[in-house]
Amino acid sequence: MLKNVAAVLLDGVHPFELGVVCEVFGLDRSDDGLPVYDFAVVSAEGPALATHVGGLTVSTPYGLERLEEADLIVVPAGDGYTHRVCPPALLDALVRAVERGSRVLSVCSGVFVLGAAGLLHGRRCAVHWHHAEELRRQYPRAVVEPDVLYVDEDPVITSAGTAAGIDACLHLVRKEQGPEVANKIARRMVVPPHRDGGQAQYIERPLPKDSCDTVGEVLAWMEQHLDQEVTVEQLAARAHMAPRTFARRFQQETGTTPYRWILRQRVLLAQRLLEATDETMDAIAWRTGFGTAAALRHQFTRALGTTPNAYRRTFRGPQAA
Repeated sequence: MLKNVAAVLLDGVHPFELGVVCEVFGLDRSDDGLPVYDFAVVSAEGPALATHVGGLTVSTPYGLERLEEADLIVVPAGDGYTHRVCPPALLDALVRAVERGSRVLSVCSGVFVLGAAGLLHGRRCAVHWHHAEELRRQYPRAVVEPDVLYVDEDPVITSAGTAAGIDACLHLVRKEQGPEVANKIARRMVVPPHRDGGQAQYIERPLPKDSCDTVGEVLAWMEQHLDQEVTVEQLAARAHMAPRTFARRFQQETGTTPYRWILRQRVLLAQRLLEATDETMDAIAWRTGFGTAAALRHQFTRALGTTPNAYRRTFRGPQAA
């Protein structure tokens, strides 16, 4: 049962991510019939910690010994955590917690602390998409999933950037104490108790520069004619190559096939139109080459894990739906 929760901090902790943990587990909501957690903020580096916000510090009387009684240890994100040398005593405490059956949960770059403790080996894990490649590089035995909001590999739970920590914490409450408790906490926080989709809709994927030696001119033409249906044969003719040679060169220089490349660019264009215009779904489907709103919805959802309407609401507000 989830009763005793500790948030453990290193110097440079991000106040928002710490606040997320305090909001879910640190407030007394017994007047609403909600459980009260035995919650503590723990320092791994002395009684006073700097944050990444100038002039703001966090002080606490609790040291690492407080982690020994916790059912859940949460590691919020912090400045420089991606390359932080963590105190060995903290890493040992995290390992002991898992060995005795407690859970550990990271928010955003806090996952690098779990990695340093060896808790990601062979496990699926989430992290902010901006840090995904660095996490893979440092911990090649981790199975990094950059498109999801959180991953529950009990007893290790990891979440992506900032607000995804709310999703992970509410997920754990829902898992341990039921949807009614999680929904009530979410309602008090004025957040959805569960968000659909993942990080894919937030990842910046700019159109590639014309850096390809052989197919660069064809890529530029394709970008300008996404509304047109084209075949490999037509593209090969434009590049003055045989179709098989063109397909091979395209794969070598872009890392994908012409079909997948143009599909990705169509989704990217649809994202920009949904964010910046009031065009109808039919109009966006025509401009992006999907043809119909149904086809747009199908491919958009496959690529980003959310619908075009939901994406527009996310980036332009509910009035734009």
